[in-house]
Amino acid sequence: MDEIAFGRGFKALRIRKKLRQEDLARAARVSRGVIVRIETGRAASMTVKTLDKVSAALGARVVCRLSWNGEGLDRLLDASHAAVVDQVVRFLDATGWIPATEVSFNHFGERGAIDVLAFDPVSRVVLVVEVKSVVPDVQLTLVGVDRKVRLARAIARERGWDAIAVGRLLVIREDRTSRRRIEAHQATFANAFPDRARAIRKWLAMPSAERPIRGLWFLSNDSQPSVRQRIRRPARQTEHASLRPS
Repeated sequence: MDEIAFGRGFKALRIRKKLRQEDLARAARVSRGVIVRIETGRAASMTVKTLDKVSAALGARVVCRLSWNGEGLDRLLDASHAAVVDQVVRFLDATGWIPATEVSFNHFGERGAIDVLAFDPVSRVVLVVEVKSVVPDVQLTLVGVDRKVRLARAIARERGWDAIAVGRLLVIREDRTSRRRIEAHQATFANAFPDRARAIRKWLAMPSAERPIRGLWFLSNDSQPSVRQRIRRPARQTEHASLRPS
């Protein structure tokens, strides 16, 4: 972190907000000395929690980024993300879904991409799968998933999938840090994604449009979720095959 640049930006934002150091300290519930140390280029002596709390009082956020071997860390995370995506796709394919990866969209100015979008032609459910290799910003994740779920049926129609219901699944790479982060926001995640591993596997094997899944699933890079193949009538299988991309 460039402490001098951080302090200058912090001070500029405080002045823009027309706050004295005392006012900001009171709003953030810290001493004035904390504000002085930040603005004079000594922010590195403080915890991230303190910096985040004081910045929040200014309507700002502190973003910490770990760097390693140039873009090496990004490539490492991408590989981890891709490995989890591959597991999800193989599981969905084995249980009768039609999965598609990195599905980009642009609807009325709302742009983005869905990690995995899958369709079950029997139940006519479309599933939005968000894959995270690390536990992300909670609020941004929830807003992002909600937006993709809201647009999912329209995106599905563009692929010839006539969906009547939308399920959502947040898949996170398994590790202790991710578990702790989820536990720290347990109530929020339980409300947004109440279904867990056993219920998720059961529903994916036999999806229902009457109760679309809202699941949170931990997967490690080398885990192999158990699969129970759904039995379909030949007519269903033919319909299923006809909907796959050529």
